[in-house]
Amino acid sequence: MNKNVTALPKTSLPRASSPKTSSPETSSPKTARGAATRARIVDAATELVRARGAANTTIDAVIEASKASKSQLYHYFADKDELVLAVIQRQAECVLGTHEGLLRKLNSLTGLRRWRDAVVELTDQTNCAGGCPLGSLAAELSETPRTRAALAESFAHWAGYFEAAFARIQTRTGRTPTGNLKELSEAMLASLQGGLLLAQTLRSTRPLELALDMAIEHVAARLEP
Repeated sequence: MNKNVTALPKTSLPRASSPKTSSPETSSPKTARGAATRARIVDAATELVRARGAANTTIDAVIEASKASKSQLYHYFADKDELVLAVIQRQAECVLGTHEGLLRKLNSLTGLRRWRDAVVELTDQTNCAGGCPLGSLAAELSETPRTRAALAESFAHWAGYFEAAFARIQTRTGRTPTGNLKELSEAMLASLQGGLLLAQTLRSTRPLELALDMAIEHVAARLEP
């Protein structure tokens, strides 16, 4: 898959199994060949949307890039809206799968700071270009109910990784938090998204580092003994 599909390039960091998100209502492939064709269409659409945005990605461009026929595309996707939902699902699988791999065993603030360092390093490896794929999709597609719902589900799933990690930290320290874990997880995700946006705009990891450091300090004040 093209490196533009995710914000996080391939590294030796662990990758988890892809999270489940709501699938668009499309025809499911009946054969391995059909599954490969559908995946090729979604891969091509994901790369084009990442590069051009959803509004500037046409069905004809996806057909050309995927080497599929129009009949094949419309067999699996009723229209462009269905294809865009599949793109959201693919980006969620890539991005959330990476972060689950980084967060699923995290049970200490030291581990949380290692996650922070990994995110900063991965962002630096892309020269801060591209931003967060889900964040970019949200900026363009959050005013449409179906795409907004799919994106909201993806972000909620992502916040859930933080909430689970914070619960493990709480258990390990034996301290009752002074803040709601769900709210702490949403604050961490908001800091991450804001930091990635400013890093992309300024072509510097400094805003991301500051945002994550302040968020981690906020978490530490509520979870450390």
